[in-house]
Parts: sequence; structure tokens; C-alpha cells
Amino acid sequence: MKLEEQLLERSNKKCELCQSGDSLQVYEVPPQSYSDPENCIMICGKCHTQIDRKAELESMHWRFLSEVMWSEIPGVQVVSWRMLNRLRAESWAMESLDMMYLNDETLAWAKATGDHDNDATVSLHRDSNGAQLFNGDTVILTKSLDVKGSTLNAKLGTVVKNIRLVEDNTEQIEGKIEGQVIVILTKYLRKQS
Repeated sequence: MKLEEQLLERSNKKCELCQSGDSLQVYEVPPQSYSDPENCIMICGKCHTQIDRKAELESMHWRFLSEVMWSEIPGVQVVSWRMLNRLRAESWAMESLDMMYLNDETLAWAKATGDHDNDATVSLHRDSNGAQLFNGDTVILTKSLDVKGSTLNAKLGTVVKNIRLVEDNTEQIEGKIEGQVIVILTKYLRKQS
């Protein structure tokens, strides 16, 4: 039986965290060298984007952690511990952390990524007006830009379609202007509505 089938059966086709049935996917709890039902969990899209810091952390959404943290599945325990730590400014999350117990091996796994040291803040790609940017969006330049290493000058008001977010830098996107792919700073563009 495939891993995804095993996890769907174990979870009754629901997110093993919030119990939602929407856009389920296998989440391999990092770090790991191989995937098995102990270190993978079935989660919904909403939980996944917030765990991966691709969306703002909604404190009220995670209230279920106070119950889910008692799961016997190590992957669920690790994600619960990490998310409770990210939400530790909330009194309910701190109380849950005080009650939670992980064996030494599971605790070492939970601490391995260092994600628990971070707080609930999320770094997202945002335009000059603060609107969140996504892959495939269309943006408009708010300033004329000289492209380094090229004679190309991108004029104010230039429309850039189908942008791609630079994965490791929330201040940059990639877009095509006059057939040339360039990196553009997000502070010099606005999302087309």
C-alpha cells in the first residue's frame, strides 16, 4: 500500500491536525531521510500554507492543537509542538506547551529544524502597497528601472505578467520584460487589480 493511501486510511480522509477534508496532501515532517507513516502526516492546504509560512498564522485556526498534541503519531506530535511554540504568545498555547510531553527522541526531532525558535511572524512577498504577491500575478512598475548588465530600461507603468516569486528572498520577484527575464525588487511594483 502506498504511503498516501496509508495516511488517508489512518486519517479517515481528514487533516490529521484540524480535521478538514479540503485539499489533503502528504506532509513529510522535516528533517527526515526516508518517508514512512510515522514521520509523515496527512494535512489540509490551510494547515500546510501556515506551517510553511506561506500565509499569515491564524491563531484561532490552531486552537485544536490543545487536543491534537496528545496524538500517538510522532509526526503529529512534532508539528503540534512546533506550532505551539510559534504561537507561544497566546496563553492557551503556552498552557498546552506546559502540559505537553515528548520522549527524548521525538523532542530532539521537533527541535532539529529550529522552527520552534521562531515566532508567528511570516515573511511574504508584498508589493509597494502591502498587497501579497503570488506566482503568476501581474504587476506594474512604480519606478523606471535600469537593468544591470543590460541596455534595457524598464519604464514606469510597464506591465509584467506571470511573475515568479524568488523563493529565498521576499523582496524580489522574477519577471519578463521585452523578452528578458529580470529580477525586480518588490518595493518598485504594485499588483494589478
